[in-house]
Amino acid sequence: MSLTTLNDIFFAVVERNLDSVMMNRENGKWLPISAADFHRHVAGTVRALQDWGIRKGDRVAILSENRPEWPIADFAILLLGAVTVPVYSTLTPEQTAYTLRDSGSTLVFVSTEHQLRKVQSILSQTQVQRIVVMDRVQVPAELATPCVLMGECAAESSGILDDEIEAFARSISADDLATIIYTSGTTGVSKGAMLTHGNMASNISCSLLGFDMHSGQTSISFLPLSHVTARHVDFAMLYHGVTLAYCPFIENLPITFLEVRPTVCVSVPRVYEKIYAKTETMARGFPKHALYQWALSVGRTNKPTILAGETPVPLRWKLANKLVFSKIRNGMGGHVETFISGGAPLGRELAEWFATVGIRIHEGYGLTETSPVIAVNTPINHRIGTVGRILPNIEVRIAEDGEILVRGPSVFKGYWNRPEETRSAFENGWFKTGDVGYIDGDGFLSVTDRKKELLKTSGGKFIAPQPIENSLKLNPLVATAVVVGDKRKFACALIAPNFPALEDWARNKGVAFSSRSDLVANNQIQSLYEDIVESANQKLARFEKLKRVIVVADEFSVENGSLTPTMKLRRRVVEDRYRHRIDEVYAQAEAGTTP
Repeated sequence: MSLTTLNDIFFAVVERNLDSVMMNRENGKWLPISAADFHRHVAGTVRALQDWGIRKGDRVAILSENRPEWPIADFAILLLGAVTVPVYSTLTPEQTAYTLRDSGSTLVFVSTEHQLRKVQSILSQTQVQRIVVMDRVQVPAELATPCVLMGECAAESSGILDDEIEAFARSISADDLATIIYTSGTTGVSKGAMLTHGNMASNISCSLLGFDMHSGQTSISFLPLSHVTARHVDFAMLYHGVTLAYCPFIENLPITFLEVRPTVCVSVPRVYEKIYAKTETMARGFPKHALYQWALSVGRTNKPTILAGETPVPLRWKLANKLVFSKIRNGMGGHVETFISGGAPLGRELAEWFATVGIRIHEGYGLTETSPVIAVNTPINHRIGTVGRILPNIEVRIAEDGEILVRGPSVFKGYWNRPEETRSAFENGWFKTGDVGYIDGDGFLSVTDRKKELLKTSGGKFIAPQPIENSLKLNPLVATAVVVGDKRKFACALIAPNFPALEDWARNKGVAFSSRSDLVANNQIQSLYEDIVESANQKLARFEKLKRVIVVADEFSVENGSLTPTMKLRRRVVEDRYRHRIDEVYAQAEAGTTP
């Protein structure tokens, strides 16, 4: 069926009537949710929302980890013409209050008692009048605000949408507002991007062209549905009949891979980086290391065949695949046929490594404001090191300063309640992405960095930090790397180690330590990371070379604010947190002393 609104996806799911639309883990078992069950739950939730006075244009928030109730609530909201406001489950109470207040949400779905208490603690700062709880919890007596259990909505449902509601849902137009998605805020205050039904539907219609997605396939939904990439992917999978298995916490992803054995893997680079780091760590030690290095040499020889989407035939490849490469794929369930990466730059070196071990990753690119996909590599058109060709329904041009500009039906309508910022986001009808890149002669787009993140040395040279950081993160001893040096004479690296790997290394080398602070202060550890940086320097131009290394005793995470919920670096937060250390290193360099 044609796809004009997000409601069309719901009706496509119902009409396809599959036995397993979704899967959910309960009591250690993965149980299917049929199209009929899905329809019943959505219909019950729609009726409840209607009874509570939710009407077209009202904002309704969802504060939850990934689980089947998320899309059930989402579709119920959309079918009524209301507006879904996703809220990251990892946000603090204050951040949650901001999103609820700014959006004017009057009702919020929450997943657990923990999220219920969070909302209750900031309720007076919002316009929320009702809370719907997904878990079957005993609502604490002190939570006096009207609360209801979501399961009770479906229990009272007739099982299908009544004719009047269905007719209304089908009358929703492409221009109607579907969702307000708050940007994850790598810089500045989070803003609500307004996306219409048509914005997202037009993007979903084109984003998987060239991919063979169909019923019988399975994909794990683990990227937070509060982010546009994950939500887009889930909508697209449902539309194509792919079964979604919900993984609410990313730390459960390794076991979920083994249990679900998906055929489609859509991820952010952080997950692919962890797979690489784990493989490198496990391959240490003779003779395992020698076998691994031999397999990589075979893989490099056959890499062009992999990147062409074909299976190598040489006997040496088959042996390397059996002894080494198949083990890597088995860690992801062993059945994945399609690997896609988005949300942040993958890094060419990491993509090269995956191609070497027989895995072709299709990297794509987009932003919240573009619904999100702008370009993506496909099985038919694939070029490593790029983010693929532009989707056929949008236009891209490169401004004089290198910024990527976009226009087309998937570009958002503006920021909620921020007319000035909306105006400044456009230039003569073109949306300014804030990213810098170029399009090659064959139409493949490359993104080099964020425009605002380019470093300009005091000598006037521009340095793009992301490619350097991606190169450093290829070392399994590096968890996160941050290149600093804006308005300075030279650049330096701030590194958060991969502590489990570093601690193993230290014990093997006889380096004594009593804490992580003690460990990173050790001269031997400092020398180790200086060597890692020096190795990366060999590939850099003279003005890009990193002259100093700052090793910190912290892990960067969503919880401590260093990373966004989608694992992107909050550069400003990190630089502010370590401002004293950074200033000290540059002062010592000026004085000619060793840090």
